[in-house]
Amino acid sequence: MPHHADERFLTRNGMAARQLAALLLNHAPQSRLPRLRDFAGELKVGNGTVQAGLQLLEEAGAVETKARGHLGTFLIRSDRAALWRLAGLGTLLAAMPLPYSHRYEGLATGLKAAFEEAGAPFAVTFMRGASTRLAALLEHKADLVVLSRFAADRLTADHPVELLADLGPGTYVGSHGLLLRRGVALETKGLRVAVDSSSEDLRMLTARAFAGREDVEWVESSYMQLRGLFARERVDATVWNLDEVSDHLGPDVEVMPLREEIDRELAQRNSSAALIGRAGEGDALETVRSSLDFELVTRVQGEVLRGERVPLY
Repeated sequence: MPHHADERFLTRNGMAARQLAALLLNHAPQSRLPRLRDFAGELKVGNGTVQAGLQLLEEAGAVETKARGHLGTFLIRSDRAALWRLAGLGTLLAAMPLPYSHRYEGLATGLKAAFEEAGAPFAVTFMRGASTRLAALLEHKADLVVLSRFAADRLTADHPVELLADLGPGTYVGSHGLLLRRGVALETKGLRVAVDSSSEDLRMLTARAFAGREDVEWVESSYMQLRGLFARERVDATVWNLDEVSDHLGPDVEVMPLREEIDRELAQRNSSAALIGRAGEGDALETVRSSLDFELVTRVQGEVLRGERVPLY
């Protein structure tokens, strides 16, 4: 945008134009726009200021509108990337789990595709543990966090964050299982159980799988350490995400199903990917929610899982 146009967007009319840019992200081309007085009421400005703001957006090439008499004014075309920039939303940074599985790679690829289609600048960073990602969100080091719906429900109840989207079963993990070192009986007294306390899901699942076992010795670890810990016989068991587990843990680990009641109660919420954002930023979150095609996210993820698309994020 030319320099003189930038200066115009710093005026009163320009500030209204920026607010209008965020609102217009929620409108599809060829749709009828709200009346001037409706926009004015929402922005708490006069009709003339709204009219001037729309004119600025048209001059910047961000939108094209057409008045159709008594039918109202229609949005003919919009440049979503320009609207996003003018609205001041900037590049959205999403914090995700480390991409150690094709499912996570597919999820990152799907999110990137959806943001690109929406014309929204997007970047992804990878952090181990939902608690670590939550801290980044609350400290404004990330704008969105990807985690399981199970963890999202717990965190939204205890922290100033809110749910943006639930992508459905099978989008976060396929399933969880109990991993046991071969040659070790599950009933062994003093069983050494690996637990990753940074993962809300795995901490809870592991605690439930070994509930009532006072003899268990807990070993704090991360999944990056599991292969070595099992190989060196430092741990005997754990509960873990079964996506590609054989590739990461080798042949010396036996995979067993979780007890049915644990799996039945938590499977759906644990397997569903959720996006959360900071509470109190409703307008920005609603813009993201209405702009993104979440079906595209899951469709692209499925293509990566089936080997039909190369992960790109």
